[in-house]
Amino acid sequence: MHFLLLEDDPILGELLYEHLSLKFKVTHAQDGLEAYENIIHNHFDMLILDISVPFLDGFELLKLLREEKISTPTLFITSLNASMDVKKGFDVGGNDYLKKPFEFIELDARIYNLIKQHKLEQKTYHYKYFKIDTQKQLIFHGDLTYRLSHKESKMIEYLLKNRSIVVPTEEIIANVWHYEETPNGSTIRTYIKNLRAILGKESIESIKGVGYVLL
Repeated sequence: MHFLLLEDDPILGELLYEHLSLKFKVTHAQDGLEAYENIIHNHFDMLILDISVPFLDGFELLKLLREEKISTPTLFITSLNASMDVKKGFDVGGNDYLKKPFEFIELDARIYNLIKQHKLEQKTYHYKYFKIDTQKQLIFHGDLTYRLSHKESKMIEYLLKNRSIVVPTEEIIANVWHYEETPNGSTIRTYIKNLRAILGKESIESIKGVGYVLL
């Protein structure tokens, strides 16, 4: 799972990053705008947001994300302890609210509770300015909607889960076709070509003799 951590305190940020990285892939942002850019261009399974951060505070950030239909489970971590702050956190779309200071054992409990609640079998992803719904097999870009075949949907989902990682062709076949008849190279290239036609020619790079990587 890939988490976005927004924390501007350098000491606490480093401690949280190191702790979370023991079990998850973590991207650490130190201000709201940096977090926003990361979120709209990448897929995350959970957002862990401080509130009092530069440029765009955690409340404003999540409100903006929810308006853009990004529904990633979100945990606020903050020193804002007033009841009105807690209420605001939920009003803007937060899923949980953890007051500082806290112990890692409580942080972990809240994270795993969110994982259980949302089951985090993600079916909606965000790639650059595209929204990809692999359950409905649709890609949305502004007012445009593109329909995917079942195999195209499975393939882009697997590439999204392994974004920026070179995925061997054999691994794609094993995870997209499972025990079905093994496709030939031409079939896979056709699916990749179809996905590039929607996401852009530079979206998926072919690594000759190895596989593909979603950039």
